[in-house]
Amino acid sequence: MTTTEQVHRAVDGLTIPGLLRRNAQDFPDQPALTSGIDPDAGTLTWSQLRTEVAALTTGFTALGVRRGDRVLISMSKRPEHWVVDLAAIHIGALPCTTYDTLSTEQIRFVAQHSKATVLVLEGEEQLRRWRPVLGELPHLRTVVTVDPDITPDPSFVDYADLRGEPPHPDAAFEKLVDQADPDSPLTVVYTSGTTGDPKGVVLTHRNVIHESLMQDHLVHVPEHPRSVAYLPLAHIAERVLGIYMPICNAGHVTLCEDQAQLLPTLASVRPHGFFGVPRVWEKLAAGLRAKLAALPADQAGAIEQAREIALEVFRLRSAGEAVPAELAQRYEQVDEAALRPIRAAIGLEDCHRAFSGAAPIPTSALEFLASIGLAVYEVWGLSETTGAATVSTPEVFALGAVGRPGPGMEVRVAEDGELLVRGPVVFAGYLQEDGAIDPATDAEGWLPTGDIGALDERGIVRITDRKKEIIITAGGKNIAPTKVESLLRAHPLVGQAVAIGDERRYVTALLVLDEDAAPGWAKSHGVDTTDLRELAAHPEVRSALEEAVARANQALARVEQVKTFRVLAGPWSAESGELTPKLSLRRKVIAERYADTVEGMYR
Repeated sequence: MTTTEQVHRAVDGLTIPGLLRRNAQDFPDQPALTSGIDPDAGTLTWSQLRTEVAALTTGFTALGVRRGDRVLISMSKRPEHWVVDLAAIHIGALPCTTYDTLSTEQIRFVAQHSKATVLVLEGEEQLRRWRPVLGELPHLRTVVTVDPDITPDPSFVDYADLRGEPPHPDAAFEKLVDQADPDSPLTVVYTSGTTGDPKGVVLTHRNVIHESLMQDHLVHVPEHPRSVAYLPLAHIAERVLGIYMPICNAGHVTLCEDQAQLLPTLASVRPHGFFGVPRVWEKLAAGLRAKLAALPADQAGAIEQAREIALEVFRLRSAGEAVPAELAQRYEQVDEAALRPIRAAIGLEDCHRAFSGAAPIPTSALEFLASIGLAVYEVWGLSETTGAATVSTPEVFALGAVGRPGPGMEVRVAEDGELLVRGPVVFAGYLQEDGAIDPATDAEGWLPTGDIGALDERGIVRITDRKKEIIITAGGKNIAPTKVESLLRAHPLVGQAVAIGDERRYVTALLVLDEDAAPGWAKSHGVDTTDLRELAAHPEVRSALEEAVARANQALARVEQVKTFRVLAGPWSAESGELTPKLSLRRKVIAERYADTVEGMYR
């Protein structure tokens, strides 16, 4: 039986409520969810988690939540977040977590578009962000608040009152479990709106269970695997890894609310699997490099030899070549003696499944991590593919590539080079304002991804470009540069603006003075020159543009905001090469021409 057949057979007929019931019955005392690493951190077993979900399901039903309703969640990573999400799922409502970095305008759009009937807020911070739009949501019936010390409002419902006393799951609750359908909608994940307004991606039970079980079949982990949830639950990766996959394999999730505490959390949990965006892996690698550099010469020499052996093995496997038996044996010896303790320093000595995704990761980082015995494999996908559509595995991978299509998945290259995907993790469609779900696939089930790429002779996918102009930061955040740029160009001094941040830690910008407006602005503001080069360096101009950037940032989510900028004299034109005949930006030309200026903003 092929792996694809095994996964299809394993997934068939399963639903998230059914798997939660299985876990509570078969593994009632196994830990499911732990609230951090403090000595007094609470843990819910699978039996206790299901009881909490049953209690809140009863409360939601009493509120009038019905199948197909949308439930918005604005909450940090805490057990109540999981309980709210799963209670909504049992009713057949669609839970949707919102990013805590959304601007007021973005909050308004998601709330109005989703036509949510219930909003669950954690505390004062979330209430402050949501209050400006609460009066503009005619479909919103109830606001549920989790923290008891939130500012009282007679129209709000307290979570504790809604939950009541947790009963044992009763016949009505079990009936809801039995009514769940594998192909019915499960959740909504809003995209980051990189090419316009955010889109509501509707995923089914089958989507998320297939995604979870195909990972388990490709790279095995121990029974009841340990994991750490540290990414936002609005992110497709964390929804799969932090909620659905642990339900599928009865794993144990430890919550890491503050990413600054990620390293201590990893060291405490010793997870069996870990997913990181490139920036996370780069930071871990940088920390380890610093520790290795501080070792005594004799110890450093032994470790360097061990790392050379590990890297040789990794490169052979990356090239699809066999590892000689003698080399494999030497690797096992040096790994146990010298490399495993290094991985233990970051809590990843027992990590069987280490993945990187959401943006390309430098191969130098991958090779360094491989040299300490931590092989990190790249995956590729979208919210619309429930996360990973392709997966690199220890058996088949290539440095700088994103692996082969997962079991049951297909990838082909369109005539224009765009990658198309088809298979059971492709989403049901986009949520429409009237509640309908609009499929995004063609008649044969193929989904255009917007990425340009190719498949090599081993069937491994390589991403070479993006069909649409999208910035993906080193942290894996998708940002529409045109949105940022249009806000920056609102100031009369700015003729052209270029947002930069692809594979970078943050967004920066190049601002080009408007050759017509800038001299007039200078005269009206008492500046003693109208020369563009002199104006680009003038403190009055700099001050005005700092205010313009600050104003633009107010309308942007935190990850979209411009951290620093440079002013260029210009002008840019089609003749000078920075613009097309239609006056669109030639981003590649600009990146090459102003490479030194750009690099200066990241030093």
